[in-house]
Amino acid sequence: ELRAIRAELAALRRGGGAVTLAGLDGSGPVRCSRGVTRVPDVALADAPVDPELLVLPGGAAGAERLAASAAVGAWLRAQESSGRFVAAVCAGPIALVAHGVFVGRDRTAHPSVASRAEVSDVRALVRDGTLFTGNGPGACFELALALVEALMGRERAASVRAPMMLV
Repeated sequence: ELRAIRAELAALRRGGGAVTLAGLDGSGPVRCSRGVTRVPDVALADAPVDPELLVLPGGAAGAERLAASAAVGAWLRAQESSGRFVAAVCAGPIALVAHGVFVGRDRTAHPSVASRAEVSDVRALVRDGTLFTGNGPGACFELALALVEALMGRERAASVRAPMMLV
């Protein structure tokens, strides 16, 4: 879901974070949900190791690909075992279940994949420790700001929120 990717990228970059958009199949253009094309910064195989945060975007087809990727599974297991942050939005939480990570943790997802994502909460945004999940594109800005707060502090999140005109 492009809106998910754009909201998190914009908020994290506005907060001063170093953000890398990694492509599952390389660094070439990716046709996302709704026919929008996005160009990754790097291939997933070349992405910086041990990121503070790994974000899984939504979109049904993309989420299926994340769920089927052994590389994504390895990244998720490394994030979980090291106590680093993971966020997933819309259909993205199905990859968590597919890779057996964050088992028993509270999460939300888009209603169309709720059973596959093992949804435990219907709120738009759910945080359970280092795991953040959003239920769809409408939750992306709040998810993005929650990530900025977790990584950079409440004051930084407030300074990002204000010029974005979010109430």
